[in-house]
Amino acid sequence: MRGGAHGDVDYGGIRNPLLLSKDRKSETLHLLGYMRRASTRQTGSRSSGRVKGVPTQDMYLALSADFLHSRGQRFPSLVLYLNCVYNISRQLELACIAGRLFLFRIDMKRNSRSFALLQIITSMVSIASVASAAELRVPAFTAYLDPDTRGARVSPSSGITGWNDPELKVLWFGQIKTLGTLDCRVALLLPTDVTSKLRLTVAGQSHEALVKGAGPDLLTADFGSFDIAKAGYQRFTLESLNPQGQPSGDLDALLLDGPAVQDAHFNLQPRRNAASVHLIYPVDKDTKVEAFYCEMTGLEDPIWTYYMACGWHRGYFGMQVNSPTERRIIFSVWDSGNEAVDRDKVVEDNRVKLVAKGEGVYTGDFGNEGTGGHSHLKYMWKTGQTQRFIVTARPTDTTHTIYSGYYFHPDKKQWVLISRWNAPKEGGYLRRLYSFSENFGGSNGHLLRKALYGNQWIRTAEGRWIELTTASFSHDPTGKADRLDHFMGIEGGQFFLSHGGFVSGFTEYGQRFTRPAAGKEPLDIILPE
Repeated sequence: MRGGAHGDVDYGGIRNPLLLSKDRKSETLHLLGYMRRASTRQTGSRSSGRVKGVPTQDMYLALSADFLHSRGQRFPSLVLYLNCVYNISRQLELACIAGRLFLFRIDMKRNSRSFALLQIITSMVSIASVASAAELRVPAFTAYLDPDTRGARVSPSSGITGWNDPELKVLWFGQIKTLGTLDCRVALLLPTDVTSKLRLTVAGQSHEALVKGAGPDLLTADFGSFDIAKAGYQRFTLESLNPQGQPSGDLDALLLDGPAVQDAHFNLQPRRNAASVHLIYPVDKDTKVEAFYCEMTGLEDPIWTYYMACGWHRGYFGMQVNSPTERRIIFSVWDSGNEAVDRDKVVEDNRVKLVAKGEGVYTGDFGNEGTGGHSHLKYMWKTGQTQRFIVTARPTDTTHTIYSGYYFHPDKKQWVLISRWNAPKEGGYLRRLYSFSENFGGSNGHLLRKALYGNQWIRTAEGRWIELTTASFSHDPTGKADRLDHFMGIEGGQFFLSHGGFVSGFTEYGQRFTRPAAGKEPLDIILPE
């Protein structure tokens, strides 16, 4: 709660809902003013003072009991009750406490003065609850480091530590839906008597703050108010203005308040990856799909990106950005059974077996997302250049199918085999066809990933080509509520998937799109033996 003297109190924009007499209104203002001043003394000012934590129900009840004790001769029964509430209500939510007070009012109606003041206390608890909810705490472990994602340590237990490089920026991103002022502070730790000068930039406005270390006590660097004139995603850039090697502070959280915080959306979870997004291609369940062909063009290329073109119920086939100097074409097939992590636990009868691999292709095992056989070709595929993929299925008997992945090599101008695997407990064709885009390294989940997916065709066991022009959108659990910057659409006659970047755009789970038909079968495909 903020405000001036007790005769002119700001209730956080909420008017006192009680219809009281003039004396009772005066008592309310006096009580709330007392609460504001006392809680400010205990929690620190909005400048760089010490912070023991936001006011809790314990603090509010203790302060209200203290206030009432000073008037104990006037309201003795309420003092006794509040003492009891304080002792038995530790760690309870404010709503629970307010509920107990409400029930107790039934027994207080015979004492009008006590009943009136109990209404004041109930209102005060409700106001405290609303005021507490108004401040948004965005943990430091949800932030990103730029330009070096490993320039400091980010962890759910400690926030951001080891920030000693003034070239390193700390970035938060959030969707601001309400225009107006946004009050911004940062909670941090600094060694005793060490000073740190910081700058925060929001919506093109930069404010600075100076803080002095207090050892184990949290500090707040108060950057004041920023004007949010346009709704949408905002970037919060925190910079160090300290010399190289000097601690900038171990960051605990970005603290936001003010009118613009209403309905704001931030990812508050430790997982910083952009949501994985998928295209699901509907195919009649009775269709025997012998081959699945897809063209894909990566438009953005941050490291730790996997653009996957041809996925089916037993595997996936696409291209990755693994580092600034390494990219891969990846083809993987899952084992049978239910082992999710360790392939050493998969019995022999459930293991897929390598049949063949192409020149320069590495093969091995994979785990932690199901288990199976992995293969990849190191190749620096080019962003903006269309890449071609096809996966085939050949049943060898009623319980085994051989799956093969082929890639059209742009330099060789011919189709090359990546690998071929014999999958047990199968004996059928390709089912549940899909494509996806994945950010498999969370420390750069703030970067945009986008790819085009087009000219999808299937070939049936009878040799007939069928074009796939419809796809529906889906995403992983991260995309449900934590990261909403994900969408698909049609661009240049192709589907596209976009995720990350904290850019405007959102597609509902399950939404279906139809691209224009190309109408030309890929009859130029000549696969090696």
